[in-house]
Amino acid sequence: MSQEYSDYVVEIEHCLRSVAAAVRRKGRMLLSDYGLTSPQFEALIVLDREGELTIGELSGKLYLAYSTTTDLVDRLEKSAYVTRQRCSEDRRVVRVRLEPHGVTLIEGVLDARRNYLNSVLASVDTDTRKTILDSLELLHMNMANQ
Repeated sequence: MSQEYSDYVVEIEHCLRSVAAAVRRKGRMLLSDYGLTSPQFEALIVLDREGELTIGELSGKLYLAYSTTTDLVDRLEKSAYVTRQRCSEDRRVVRVRLEPHGVTLIEGVLDARRNYLNSVLASVDTDTRKTILDSLELLHMNMANQ
C-alpha cells in the first residue's frame, strides 16, 4: 500500500466500488422486471423529489443531453408514468409531471430494493446494522461537504 494513503483508504475504496457494482447489478435486474432502465427510474425519482420540471431542467438534473431526456420522457409518457403539460403563460414551455402510476412504480421498485437489502442483511445483528448506517452517514456527510 502506498504511503500517501492513510489507514484503510485503499480497502474502503475497493469495498465501496464492489458494493456499488453489486447494487447496480441488482438494481438493473429489479428495474428490468418493471420494464425500466436506470435513467428512466432516476428521472422518476427526480420528478418525485423536485415536482414538475421542464425537459431542460430534468436533463440538467440527470446530466443527460436534452435529446436523450426527450426520448426518455417519451417512453415514460407512453407507459403513463409521466405526462407533459404546456405552460399556460408560455405555450412554448412544456413541463413534465409525475403521475400516480409513476409514484406507485417508484414505491414498488424501492420496496423491492429494500427487500433485497433486508435479505442481504438477514444474518447481520441490529447493532452491526446501526454501525454500518452510522459509517455510511458519516461518509456521505463528509462527501457532501467536499
